[in-house]
Amino acid sequence: MKKQKILAVLLTGALTAGLAACGSADIGTDASSSVSGSSSTASAVSGSSTVTVKTGASGPAADTDATTEEEKQSIESKLNLANNSDVTWSYDSQSDSWTMSITCAVANPELEDYQGVSVNVPGAYVKGIDTDGDGTEDVTADSYSDAVNGTLVIDNDAKITSENGQVYTASTAPVVINTGAAGYSAQENQLASSTYAADGYINVACGNRGKQSTAENSDGESYYTGDAPLCLVDQKNAIRFVKYNILLGNLPGNTEYFVSTGGSGGGAHATMVAATSNNSDFYDYEIEAGAVGVYRNEDGSYSTAVSVNGTDAEISDGVWGCIAYSAISSLAEADMAMAFEYNLDTEYSFNTDFQKQLATYLSQEYMDYINDQNLSVSEAAVGFDLNEDGDTDDTVSLTIEYDENKYADTNGYGGTYLTLYLDEFEQNLNWYLENLDYADGWTWFDTDGNALTDDEVASMTTEDKAEAFLEGRYAKSESADNAGGPGGSAGGSAPAAGQAPSGGNPPSGGDSTSAGNAPSGGNGTSAGNPPDSQGSSGEDIASSSNAMTGGMPESQVTSSSNTQSAQLPSGDTEKAGTPDQGTTQSADSSVDSSNYSTFDEIVEAYKEDIASIEAGDKYGNNIVDLYNPLNYIGDDDTDGPTWTRIMMGASEGDMSMFSSLNLQIAWLNAGTDAEIEWQWDGGHGMIDAFHETCDIPVQLFEYGSNRAQSLVSTGKLDVALVNMEFYNIDQFESHELMEDDYSLCVSRTHPLAGETSVSLEKLAQENLIFYNTDSVQNLTFMTRFRALGIQPHILMHCSQLYTTLNFVRAGTCSAILFSSLAVNPRDFRMIPIEPRIVNKFGIIWKAGDYIPLRTTKFIQFAKKYDITPFVK
Repeated sequence: MKKQKILAVLLTGALTAGLAACGSADIGTDASSSVSGSSSTASAVSGSSTVTVKTGASGPAADTDATTEEEKQSIESKLNLANNSDVTWSYDSQSDSWTMSITCAVANPELEDYQGVSVNVPGAYVKGIDTDGDGTEDVTADSYSDAVNGTLVIDNDAKITSENGQVYTASTAPVVINTGAAGYSAQENQLASSTYAADGYINVACGNRGKQSTAENSDGESYYTGDAPLCLVDQKNAIRFVKYNILLGNLPGNTEYFVSTGGSGGGAHATMVAATSNNSDFYDYEIEAGAVGVYRNEDGSYSTAVSVNGTDAEISDGVWGCIAYSAISSLAEADMAMAFEYNLDTEYSFNTDFQKQLATYLSQEYMDYINDQNLSVSEAAVGFDLNEDGDTDDTVSLTIEYDENKYADTNGYGGTYLTLYLDEFEQNLNWYLENLDYADGWTWFDTDGNALTDDEVASMTTEDKAEAFLEGRYAKSESADNAGGPGGSAGGSAPAAGQAPSGGNPPSGGDSTSAGNAPSGGNGTSAGNPPDSQGSSGEDIASSSNAMTGGMPESQVTSSSNTQSAQLPSGDTEKAGTPDQGTTQSADSSVDSSNYSTFDEIVEAYKEDIASIEAGDKYGNNIVDLYNPLNYIGDDDTDGPTWTRIMMGASEGDMSMFSSLNLQIAWLNAGTDAEIEWQWDGGHGMIDAFHETCDIPVQLFEYGSNRAQSLVSTGKLDVALVNMEFYNIDQFESHELMEDDYSLCVSRTHPLAGETSVSLEKLAQENLIFYNTDSVQNLTFMTRFRALGIQPHILMHCSQLYTTLNFVRAGTCSAILFSSLAVNPRDFRMIPIEPRIVNKFGIIWKAGDYIPLRTTKFIQFAKKYDITPFVK
């Protein structure tokens, strides 16, 4: 067949791990509960620093006093940008946009570096910056030279036409709020990007507290402050801040057209912002932080009005729309939904017997869970004939039933709920089939197994290719296999006022009018019972502590009929932690837990945590319930969004498709125009998004940065994602994406675990794990060690984070890692290396040569792609 040039892109291992960390970080609140006793101490991570947390220490007590008029005036004055002399504006001529420096979004911040906000404004909406308070511009784009203090002078007559043809002004422009919280972690304040400036949208970046956050009380004691819902609350507070300053005339934008967006953990929070819009369950937390536009009245009720030029104006923390990518939400049913999804595949091979048995248990639990919701949906809203009566005029109850004979193809499970699920998948597959003409580089075969010639392929119709695809008469080239075949369209840009977003394939079908009933939590019944919940051998199945997702690589796991054994780095084989063995090891650990001596202690501590959560936090709320969007969609106290779009990669393993389906059902029944898009070969991250936007195959390789730049210079790679600190960087064209520094990763039992920072001199006798020998990081540290006259003790060179952490967990060595890598704070400490060593990361391509169109498209995409939702 005709050959086509493959866009070859290199991802260095360390940075790849950092960008992918959003889906792998554990969610937990054990910093304050992992050690019992009020006088005990435990460790927790705050940003990149390691601190000692006194478990008896506490943060601010619940504040239920009414907000006084003086307090209200103080908050509104403090958060009025016109009164903030510290704020600066910077102009970027390339994007023609102005960016506001980071400023605190609340009056009473607990962690100011994580409760800030920055705004990017298209240049057309700005006449200039008023530096002397007379209302006229003193610094313009033409006269700009450096960041300038002052306020925006807004041009209310200027117009911008977006890519989808919508015309915006300073008063009608939609406002995009980017929700971070990768892995539900803390997000440090950051500058807003100019990603949407050309389309006329206002772009907002904000920080948030998260699962590893700690703060210091008035006694100088550090306490844990990462519990839900503070991550979400900080994002809501940023929305209030921006809306307030729009009403005051300090910022352009329309307060009625806010759109939340994010990816992975950020996608979860974009979803939660929309699902909980203006719900009063979150007001107490907002008031505690000193948010603008939410105050407590004497009778315990709330006021959400601010004073604007002597007139009261309402402010909401909600949004008009939501675009969420790979949303890790809702967590309430996530485990059983994922298990159920895997269990539907009769050919799926579980890693262990334990996983298989657990999937059986959880599948039954998920069936009962769904049936207890009393779900229903309008066929017209989803566009499918769910009851197979020949029309889409009905409202259909959604249930799961079990009949091993009737539903043998799905392991015994069926019903209208699964009919909707499979219809969604079929619709996505059909879109894929209709676009097989874009599957360049594939080899097609006739019914006798003979490869078709180029001319024969050229004569194939879309129907011919679809038939061949479904019959398996094709072979993807190496590049096409990585690319996943035809690309899809991205979810579209932010929509025009009053309209749903443009773009987005495949279409969802049907209209947006819902006539069904919202989930009511009644008592449904299931038809049939699941299979007997016993192992195939009838014996007890021992736990490998790696239920469902993940587990040890195949080469490191051996299985017997009722036990799991882990091959440790030392070569010794020990029992993995299981209730039967009574140990506290996990299958990927060579040591017992540093917090518990027996498995029973772990179980008891877990029960105590659950009891504590069920007892309620200081405001009486169950923090798990606060983070379940299904509790708030359709609630009378929620101002639901007008529209939502949730995009999931159908081939990703981070979240079940059922979770997004449940969100769509709930939103449709609440009157929201809700669509889900399951991109057939889509995954999780920038490369996946590029596939969905451009029909261009991408082949990925992993090398160190030094090797990568050599391959780019010889034309063997088109583009490389590299550490940009190598000596001949000026010989390449490049674009910076981010920067990062280094930390020493140690286990909690390591002698250095209590340090707040470490120097290279302190590491002279330490057993270290370095990156691979062809990496820039390796050269960086070897050069610095030698300058100090130190020959470091290098235990191993490795680019695999999983392997590195397995060695570090034992407590006998440490690893130099990038600080942004999300490692589990319950097991590890990330200690900043001082003095700080900062590296820049970005893409490079060959200078001076003709750049093919395919490569140019990727470079342009990478320059516009906002990676901030995927990094800490």
